[in-house]
Amino acid sequence: MPAIDLNADLGEGFGVWRLGDDDAMLQIVTSANVACGFHAGDPAGLLRVCRGAAARGVRIGAQVSYRDLAGFDRRFIDVDPADLTADVMYQIGALQALVRAAGSTVSYVKPHGALYNTIVTNREQAAAVAEAVRSVDDTLPVLGMPGSAFLAEAEQRNLPTVAEAFADRAYRPDGQLVSRREPGAILYDLAAVAERVLTMVSDGRVTAIDGSPVDVRVESVCVHGDSPGAVQIAAAVADRLRAAGIDIRAFC
Repeated sequence: MPAIDLNADLGEGFGVWRLGDDDAMLQIVTSANVACGFHAGDPAGLLRVCRGAAARGVRIGAQVSYRDLAGFDRRFIDVDPADLTADVMYQIGALQALVRAAGSTVSYVKPHGALYNTIVTNREQAAAVAEAVRSVDDTLPVLGMPGSAFLAEAEQRNLPTVAEAFADRAYRPDGQLVSRREPGAILYDLAAVAERVLTMVSDGRVTAIDGSPVDVRVESVCVHGDSPGAVQIAAAVADRLRAAGIDIRAFC
């Protein structure tokens, strides 16, 4: 039976501020991209998410980011590559401590937000992030955009790579994501999103925002945990994939 991983961004609250329904998402996804405190997440909240994921057998990934708590890592930062490498190493290590206390381990690394989008094309920052992962644990897989500078830099360092697609984000004709600042960037129609993901997984293609076809390589599908209706979107995607005979299973 063909299989696909479903991942979501979790642990993105801070103090009394809560974002998304982590417990509900952990009932659906097979991999959890857990914040590391630089764009969101406080230690107590992150520990709760890690314990919840460990109890359900959900794989835990370190979702590393720019040091941008105020901006939720939604803005580019022209950080020195050496500083970025150290920042990413620090984040992985911090989450690893919480994950071990929860009885699990960090299984992969996925950049967040502006950092994710920047290292699609910015070779210098892509190399800095890949080098950080290699320095911490050269067996850790990394999630990223197919064809990105980040996955290329990771492959040069012999890191396992996982090609990712996005359930609820619009694509540009060049295969990159439409900026959140533009209309139509985020998709909300449950049935349309679920059918779109099925086409990505089964046919390796997606329709761009201008209607043109785009080839995609998909080993994991992301549903953003902070989007309105995220739980319902994730459930609809999982149901549609299973109905088509596709298993929902972690990639590692």
